Amino acid sequence: MTTTPATTRVCFQLLVRPELLDEYIARHTPVWPEMLAEIAAAGRRNYSLFLGDGGRLIGYYETDDDAAAQAYLAASPVAARWEAEMGRFFLGLEGRPDQAATPLTEVFNLEAQLASAGGSTSSTSESDAS
Repeated sequence: MTTTPATTRVCFQLLVRPELLDEYIARHTPVWPEMLAEIAAAGRRNYSLFLGDGGRLIGYYETDDDAAAQAYLAASPVAARWEAEMGRFFLGLEGRPDQAATPLTEVFNLEAQLASAGGSTSSTSESDAS
């Protein structure tokens, strides 16, 4: 019998220097193809960044083994180059952005609560969603 690894959801926060917001956005439109490949090879998926007022940046990704994903990226020359260039965009950050971001604590997850309540998202019909 094989078991499927549990998906870990990771959310983090950084603060982008307000005077560099436009450049930060431009640097992510698009990200280097080799960096995208390294993120995927590390095992991170469903990765998104959200930018709020005042440069508040919220990141989210899923992985089966966050420690292994972080170790992979820490050893990656491509990720090291990318993070060296990205470091100047952030306020109050000690170290590489991918390793020094402030993690956020998950306090609610719809899927987990539905599962523990005996329901599932697939049981909701389109008419129920309106």
